[in-house]
Amino acid sequence: MKKIHINELPYFQRWFIIATIIGIIAGLGALLFYYAIIFFSYIFINLFLGISLPLPLGEGSYLNFAITPSRYILIPISTTLGGLLSGLIVYRFAPEAEGHGTDAAIDTYHNRQGKVRKIVIPVKTLASAITIGSGGSAGREGPTAQISSGLGSIVADLLHLSPEDRRRAVAVGIGAGIGTIFKAPIGGAILGAEILYKRDIEPEIIYPSLIASAIGYSIFGSIVGFTPIFGYYSGVFNPLRLPFYLILGLFSGLLAIFYVKTFYNVHDLFRNLKIKKYFKPALGGLITGIIALFFPEVMGIGYGWVQIFISNDLNIIPTFGLPLILILILLPVMKILATSFSIGSGGSGGVFAPGMVIGASVGLLFGILFNFIFPSIVPSYVPFVIIGMLSFFAAAGKVPLSVMIMVVEMTGSLQLLPAAMIAVAASYLVSGNNSIYKSQVPTRRDSPAHMGEYNTPVLTSIKINEIQIRDIKIMINEPVRRAKILMEMNGLISLPVVDENRKFLGVVYLSDLESDDESPVKNFVKSGITYVHMDSSAEHAWEVMAHIKSTWAPVVEKGEFIGIVTMNDLLKAYKQKVASMRS
Repeated sequence: MKKIHINELPYFQRWFIIATIIGIIAGLGALLFYYAIIFFSYIFINLFLGISLPLPLGEGSYLNFAITPSRYILIPISTTLGGLLSGLIVYRFAPEAEGHGTDAAIDTYHNRQGKVRKIVIPVKTLASAITIGSGGSAGREGPTAQISSGLGSIVADLLHLSPEDRRRAVAVGIGAGIGTIFKAPIGGAILGAEILYKRDIEPEIIYPSLIASAIGYSIFGSIVGFTPIFGYYSGVFNPLRLPFYLILGLFSGLLAIFYVKTFYNVHDLFRNLKIKKYFKPALGGLITGIIALFFPEVMGIGYGWVQIFISNDLNIIPTFGLPLILILILLPVMKILATSFSIGSGGSGGVFAPGMVIGASVGLLFGILFNFIFPSIVPSYVPFVIIGMLSFFAAAGKVPLSVMIMVVEMTGSLQLLPAAMIAVAASYLVSGNNSIYKSQVPTRRDSPAHMGEYNTPVLTSIKINEIQIRDIKIMINEPVRRAKILMEMNGLISLPVVDENRKFLGVVYLSDLESDDESPVKNFVKSGITYVHMDSSAEHAWEVMAHIKSTWAPVVEKGEFIGIVTMNDLLKAYKQKVASMRS
């Protein structure tokens, strides 16, 4: 019985199998990373610092903040040490694992044919767990995306998939990993297809991502539980609040620009810093730790604080004697700065979770404001916390559809979808092309992965009447001597031959000419030569040159010889066309 290779199966059958495999390893990989973060958080934050950070409902439901005063001052030491260890691991073994990970996974899809070095997986896992566990301001999605995309690349290599399918495996890994660790399988699946572009989506990724994400989520949830990260929001939707959500969305879009600009300004600052690379995350960790002394909410992933916002327990937030409202106003900016220094310095961690915390903080502020001004319409600020989360990062990450679905899954807030749609539309519009993911391209047309599908060869768009035509020819009765002179003058090894009425007769080649310079050219003419017309394309002229073994092509209209187009003039027209397209 003939064995059928997986590449020979139809698309849906093939990807059902591949996606199942990716889903299994993405689920296991997410579990490993999840518990690695818990382990290092226990070592650094619980044991070394004596701090207990709040946890969301789906991850332990510890809604409190406790410190050991004598060790609280050691926060900068913890974050600095975490940055140093992360830097040493990354820059010693896999420099491509620095930063927030998702961008590297996107770049792998577009520019590296889905190829990921195997060493990236353990390096990213360990370095990110240390960064987050030591108190650095970072999230799980970036590392999970890079880890899962690396696992997808390994699966593709083991199954001997084509470069196109290896790319798909990487994108499916991104969606499965994120959907798994955030307990948002549908949103994660859509994210894997959407996060590759600023204004487009990869439709062929959705089907396998749904399978892989569902399987990964099932494995992960079976161990850590299926409760949504932030529990279940049960508030009632009020359409009278839609204008308020619109205002929140507009502000979220503006703040998303600030987030992106700040992050990459810090990134560029550290990139140009003249110190050893592995010291840079340590310096970033030190600055983050100093910020955390005054704003401990910036430490780690920060989802526990979002849960406190949603649970209406603001009295838990430490104020250190300052007015609570001042802390809440400054918190989004402090989280942006802490994330920029933790990850932009070269540390390892994601930017999605910090984005959720920033957005939730902004939503909290606007919710309090609207509750104060319109208490009958806005009796609670909680829905604004949720809408702030999704509208902010939908703009910052250029992932409006998937983030809406993910936050709904993470909060059980299906009834808020109309509000989410209004706020996301506004934030996405205001934020323009600014994205926290630099490797995103605008659309599929702009991706090297789709170059052959969308890029029409430039030569086909250039017509012969746009190229310089040279009137170079030899008359049928002229002597060989004249042909040789013309060839030498024009740097050619062949000439078009015409009669007295300019009828094109064929080509004479230098290699065929005899030493008798007075012999007529007509004795050496090769007839039946292919030619081009004025409305032919430059690509056709190129083909004619290859066919007649020449550096020029004859241009003929209704049997009358017009002239020749040379290869040099064709290349000149090509360069001009490309320059005009780019401008």
